[in-house]
Amino acid sequence: CSEDRIQEMTFKYFTRQEFDCQETGENEMEDEFIHALDALRHECGIPFRITSGFRSEKHSLEAKKSSGPGQHARGIAADIAVTNGSERFIIVSNAIKLGFSGIGIHKSFIHVDTRTTVPVLWVY
Repeated sequence: CSEDRIQEMTFKYFTRQEFDCQETGENEMEDEFIHALDALRHECGIPFRITSGFRSEKHSLEAKKSSGPGQHARGIAADIAVTNGSERFIIVSNAIKLGFSGIGIHKSFIHVDTRTTVPVLWVY
């Protein structure tokens, strides 16, 4: 029954498949996180292209982490493609305003997550 609920869950701007693990096809994204991402997309007013959503613990990036799998493997993180500084500013400022607690800034993407530890901001 819970599988039926997952398949019926709809989001305003995203499909669940956009978050599939790129290496295994698995997808254990948390609905609450995708709803938070919907709210972020709405506030930003610009299209989001997800470059990385769920990552299996077997995913090469997760497997090589010395501290163990990260927020992507918990289903509470996504990377959003960006092409310029204006998009970076819009996404980061709204992510902070909406309470995202992990934000990573890269030249080509913004990482957002909803970790429950101390909020953190980093650059790649």
